[in-house]
Amino acid sequence: MNRFRDRLAELLRLAVGAAVGLPAPVLLVSFAASVPASLAAGAGVLLFAAALWACRKLAGVQRRAAAVPAPYAPLTGGPLARLRTVVRDPATWRDLLWLPCQFVAGVGGFVVAVALWLAAVQCVTAPALRALLPSPTGYDPAVLEWTGRSGPLTWILVPVGAGLTVVAVWLPRHLVRAQAALARALLAPTSAARLAARVDRLTTTRAAAVDASAAELRRIERDLHDGAQARLVLLAMHLGVASDVIDDDPAVAKALLAEARTGAGAALTELRGLVRGIHPPVLADRGLAAAVHALVLGSAVTVQLDLRLARRLAAPVEAAAYFATAEALGNAIRHSGAGEIRIALVDAGDAVHITVRDNGVGGADPSRGTGLLGIQRRLSAFDGTLHVTSPSGGPTVLEMSLPCEA
Repeated sequence: MNRFRDRLAELLRLAVGAAVGLPAPVLLVSFAASVPASLAAGAGVLLFAAALWACRKLAGVQRRAAAVPAPYAPLTGGPLARLRTVVRDPATWRDLLWLPCQFVAGVGGFVVAVALWLAAVQCVTAPALRALLPSPTGYDPAVLEWTGRSGPLTWILVPVGAGLTVVAVWLPRHLVRAQAALARALLAPTSAARLAARVDRLTTTRAAAVDASAAELRRIERDLHDGAQARLVLLAMHLGVASDVIDDDPAVAKALLAEARTGAGAALTELRGLVRGIHPPVLADRGLAAAVHALVLGSAVTVQLDLRLARRLAAPVEAAAYFATAEALGNAIRHSGAGEIRIALVDAGDAVHITVRDNGVGGADPSRGTGLLGIQRRLSAFDGTLHVTSPSGGPTVLEMSLPCEA
């Protein structure tokens, strides 16, 4: 049954390929007609734009079928600016080159596959057809016309039909693969396009990383100014006053020294917390797994851990993974109303996969939450990804991937 479904799925893919390629002659004629029409009255621009739009849509269907990413340049501005971008995009002309090739491969492949099955069925059933139709009719099957209703010849066609059945079962998968290979050759991004896209992505992520770094520096400066620095100033004042009154009023001096000692302890605690926020010592000393363990200790929400990390990763990767996990955990505790959170960190060799799942109210949206945007920016600096699934009512699942060789 599974094999039958696979063969049927292959025929359906061939039918889709034929449907995608079938409009090619009309579109090519439209492109050819749009040029003189544009020169004559300008109306051909609309015909040209419509044909380009249809060509892109057809190419998009084939890209999705072949799992090929779209290579188009981003469109901005008004209609004419967008049309100019489309015309100047090399991917547009590769689509036009693909169109007639898909017509031949798609329509031809489907016709061959269907013809093989029809021929196989007629050959296998040739003796039965001869018995059912002993005399010529207006709708004679082709095999009876070929054999002239000869009994021996119709029986000879039976093994021929069996062989055609084998070919009809075997060939469609290779025709589907050939169309996918054609799509990858003509519709996939070129090396230059991939390089340009990577440069754009790196430019964007670098700007995001610089902004995040500047924001982090401002936070550290604010914490120092409002916290430890203020306590140290107060400490200095207490020590100064104690020094002035120690001879005249030793009791007051002792009280001031006690307050100074308390303030020094509080300043030290704040400095330790600040250092922990910059880079936890446990992360540097014992690695990512121990740091995440320490992160969830004392959490007000039950946290289940699944840590499969058998090695130490590069320090920047461990830091990015730790802070992304910490931010995701903090968001879940603050905003989700969850009673339980599950965190999984899995070292897949080439990447670390992080999953944070809570049973809260859901509705998390990266476009509305600065926390999720911060995670996204942190991961993008390492070519990492963030996928959020958070339907209303929950659960919320954050799936993060961070390349180990980033």
